[in-house]
Amino acid sequence: MPQVRRDALDSISVLNDLDLARRALARDGDAFRTIMRTHNQRLYRLARGVVRNDSEAEDVVQEAYLRAFTHLESFRGDSTLATWLSRIVINEALGRLRKNRKEAELARSSDRGGAAAQIIQFPCNTSCDDPERAMAQRQILHLVERATDNLPDAYRSVFIARVIEGLSVEETAVLLDLRTETVKTRLHRARHLLRKQLDEQIGPVLLDAFPFAGRRCERLTDAVMKRLGLP
Repeated sequence: MPQVRRDALDSISVLNDLDLARRALARDGDAFRTIMRTHNQRLYRLARGVVRNDSEAEDVVQEAYLRAFTHLESFRGDSTLATWLSRIVINEALGRLRKNRKEAELARSSDRGGAAAQIIQFPCNTSCDDPERAMAQRQILHLVERATDNLPDAYRSVFIARVIEGLSVEETAVLLDLRTETVKTRLHRARHLLRKQLDEQIGPVLLDAFPFAGRRCERLTDAVMKRLGLP
């Protein structure tokens, strides 16, 4: 897309975001729901890429929404609402990850039984939780998710943003507060690591990895609305 065209679309998006933010500040329930339904999947994928756990990622997104909605007056339109929310989600996810690691270290240090550490298995979604996922893709998507989970933290966040979420190098750099050269380097390394586990033919279905729609999307949206005291 030509840069002039892209800039024009971004400007329109920011104007729409500012209108939504103003309506949400006025406690417009429809505005809150529109914001969440628009951004739930991207934010869930980003959180899931950091914490590597389905339910934990939902908690992260819910807390991030509450933090964002409590400070909506700070959204000035310097970036899109998607970028603003994504930064809050990543910060929340990283904070949760640091807390979990600290708690795990304390638990290990206080363990007197000498038992071996338990490996937390990757949580499997059921067809009830994600009916939108086609059965024919389930095994492939499971491999994608497992392979992504196995990436080092720094590479995984870049891979989630660039490949699965489809952000540009520049957008990823802004989102993760990195130089564009660093994004390119980490993405190259992530792809190199993934080639050991994935076949090239699964590339077209990556956009369906870590789905967050249907009842899961509605459940999170309703939970945030309830905590905000809105119908």
